[in-house]
Amino acid sequence: MSKKNSSVILKSGFKDYSDLSKIFENFCDKIENLKKKKFVVALSGGPDSLALVALCKAYSYKKKTKFEFVLVNHNIRKNSTKEALQVKKLLKKYQINLKIIDNKIKINRNIQSQARQIRYDLIKKYCNKKSIKIILTAHNLEDQVETFFIRLSRGSGLTGLSSMRTLTKIGNNINLYRPLLDTKKKYLIKLSKIMFNKFFKDPSNKDQKFLRIKIRNLEKPLKKSGIHYEQIIKSINNLASSKATLDQYFEKIFKETTIISYKKVSIDLKKFKSLNKEIKMNIINLSIKYLKNNYYNPRSKKVINLISNIESNKFENSTLGGCLFTRNKDTLVLKSVK
Repeated sequence: MSKKNSSVILKSGFKDYSDLSKIFENFCDKIENLKKKKFVVALSGGPDSLALVALCKAYSYKKKTKFEFVLVNHNIRKNSTKEALQVKKLLKKYQINLKIIDNKIKINRNIQSQARQIRYDLIKKYCNKKSIKIILTAHNLEDQVETFFIRLSRGSGLTGLSSMRTLTKIGNNINLYRPLLDTKKKYLIKLSKIMFNKFFKDPSNKDQKFLRIKIRNLEKPLKKSGIHYEQIIKSINNLASSKATLDQYFEKIFKETTIISYKKVSIDLKKFKSLNKEIKMNIINLSIKYLKNNYYNPRSKKVINLISNIESNKFENSTLGGCLFTRNKDTLVLKSVK
């Protein structure tokens, strides 16, 4: 499609496509509710993120809002730099400037998890530089279901099974916002094709060594068995609603159980030991977040093992999530470590 025709579609809010027009209206309502004038859009060259770029560009015609578009290049794959430049070149045709941030940290273990954490750390630095408080990502309905299954496979509790939230705090003043969590991937693919005539495929999306890819391949067998993602999303939303109610209760317990001071969190062990496992895990996870601002919680299995160590008669100093855990009589102390 020509740039001229693309501009017409963007300025009209996709009015000639009823399905995409509804998605755009929903997107506009969500962005307006945030009451912000500047955003960073985290993207790759895939159809989901290019669709998000198109929605942001269309929104900028409607409202005076500034969007900064950022791609983090990890240099893990041989052609990653070339692909990043191809995405930049494609967007430039539509008067969209893409900032490419090169990651210089070597990634050699838990590749997807470590790359994700580094990606958000780099984008947060960019946000601070530009005085921007909100990062937009293109996580969609299928991503939400896949996250649910990944956490289910790891024995997650209510917090994990609630999957991704629309709004997540990932720094002292920065939030991650996912406006497309209720949108099916097929519509994002359609939007990308209409606007940009193409998108870029990440070869790792077919690599069976990654758990997410294995789970992604379960969608068709599940449909044949009568289990559809829309049904699973309903369960995820119900779990999220239950979690929201319990969070109010948990907030009170957390304040009664912990003391937060400069670079240190102290947990009252007598009160801690009287709680159930789910709340103990939440206290550990939130305490770590206060010190490290990590995007993801440690894996449930590691937190459970730490709790067993804490409650044993032979406690040994432990590290988890970048924090050192020590015990001083009836107090558990967390301090950040490099």
